[in-house]
Amino acid sequence: MTESAFRVEIPQGELDELRRRLETTRWPGQLEGVGWSYGVELGRLRELAEYWRTAYDWRRFEQRINQLPQFLDEIDGQRVHYLHLANPGRPVVMLLHGWPGSGADYLEVVELLRNDFALVVPTLPGFGLSGPTSAAGWGSERIARALVTLLDRLGYTEFGVHGYDWGSIVAAELGRTVPQRLTGLHLEGYLSFPGDEELTEAEQERLKGLEVWQTERSGYATIQGTRPQTLAYALDDSPVGQLAWFLEWYDDYGDRVGAISNDLILDSVALSWFTGTAGSAGRIYREATLSWDDEHTYVPLRTGLVALPGDSTVRRLVQREFDVVHFTEFDRGGHFAALEVPDLVAADLQLFFKH
Repeated sequence: MTESAFRVEIPQGELDELRRRLETTRWPGQLEGVGWSYGVELGRLRELAEYWRTAYDWRRFEQRINQLPQFLDEIDGQRVHYLHLANPGRPVVMLLHGWPGSGADYLEVVELLRNDFALVVPTLPGFGLSGPTSAAGWGSERIARALVTLLDRLGYTEFGVHGYDWGSIVAAELGRTVPQRLTGLHLEGYLSFPGDEELTEAEQERLKGLEVWQTERSGYATIQGTRPQTLAYALDDSPVGQLAWFLEWYDDYGDRVGAISNDLILDSVALSWFTGTAGSAGRIYREATLSWDDEHTYVPLRTGLVALPGDSTVRRLVQREFDVVHFTEFDRGGHFAALEVPDLVAADLQLFFKH
């Protein structure tokens, strides 16, 4: 496959089939009074599923993303979808998403940045319009190599890169493998695991979020990191099952219901549903989990770091890996900052990459 222009156009029959499946959902019961403590709360899920069935407008999302230049290419045997907003003479910045999102997470950020930068916004292999993957081995290192190939084909010898969640892991891998080509590395919510350091009280408070994740919220990662194929049968067959699996993160385990709008949540879930990539996206945990907490050699690369409310980003720990010259603590937003606070994300990217 060579680069080709692309538009998102889901046949009406697939929308009708989705609605039929939503209508015939077989709902489980829920213990009285448990709320979110056993998993996604039944009332919230039923309400959102009904909105998806009766009021959500997928064509609105199609119209919005199709206003931007989109392309498909094949790299290392894998289809790759990306947005490319050329802007000659402007700095080049690549934006990388995390799980369970796609490059579409950045639609609002792109609108805020398009006059200041040339933008490349890929969807990671296995996710959304780039998926599903057709071979094993698509961990962060292989994805980073594929993205370098993409930038080579676009003619960009120098570029900046921003990422959150898995996107930050891939971005950091780019910083380690081609630091000489990066004008800067901008990481959002990046986690560097503590070693024997004696941490300050504030740093210990930051890392409490990691403790909560390890003890209460890591089940999804354990399953996807060990048995993603088994899970895929349920996710790819049930739209409500897929919605529940993603909603736990989008609603922050019930702590921040409504922080991300229902439409933005359903844009992500529906895109995964129509592309059949819920199971495929989860495979990144199987491919890359073993290298999560590897120790890395220090790279003197100019790096910006964003810490989000409630995350476990500690500047001093990241400074063991990169030269953190820019540090911002957002006072609002959460893990999916591009969806919740795109204005803050865009402003910080402008501040970092234009100086």
